[in-house]
Amino acid sequence: LAGGIILGVALWLRHDSQTTNILYLQLGDKQAPNTFYVGIYILIAVGAVMMFVGFLGCYGAIQESQCLLGTFFTCLVILFACEVAAGIWGFVNKDQIAKDVKQFYDQAFQQALMADSETNNGKAVVKTFHETLDCCGPDNAIGVITPLWRNDLCPKKDNLLKSFVESTNCHKKIDELFSGKLYLIGIAAIVVAVIMIFEMILSMVLCCGIRNSSVY
Repeated sequence: LAGGIILGVALWLRHDSQTTNILYLQLGDKQAPNTFYVGIYILIAVGAVMMFVGFLGCYGAIQESQCLLGTFFTCLVILFACEVAAGIWGFVNKDQIAKDVKQFYDQAFQQALMADSETNNGKAVVKTFHETLDCCGPDNAIGVITPLWRNDLCPKKDNLLKSFVESTNCHKKIDELFSGKLYLIGIAAIVVAVIMIFEMILSMVLCCGIRNSSVY
């Protein structure tokens, strides 16, 4: 059940419309940074393997098989080690993910402001960011006045003043998007780790109980 829940959360994060709209963008020959998906794929793999290992442990408990329970325990230890390693990697790179996406956005924004922007897809990339995140411009002086002089790049509002007042810079929105998603991944990883610890303890207790049983 825990494996199924983790797999479901990971698949939801993988196919979330906001992240897929942004991370599938391509600026010329450059692809949007997709480091974020590394953590998602690890969660998908852990969830799928947990489901299989769960059936293995359940069958081993029913059959009272020391071999199956020992295999179950070994698989859990390997999964736990992988998850800890992924957690450390995610903690180290949590700020870098948003930073890479913001740099990609800034490059697209600069191209969109160029006179020859029609010759590249910078304008299309920027408009996708703006429409997906409901924001306009980077976190600088140009970004503040963008809604006033480049309303073709920003989400349409009822009037120009409303567009200026309600606009939020895209750097802030990118930070909010990925910090929220990474926070959810972190919670899922902690829950899985706690469940795994209990599974390892209980499987060893059961295995030792079977070994010490008078039946055997």
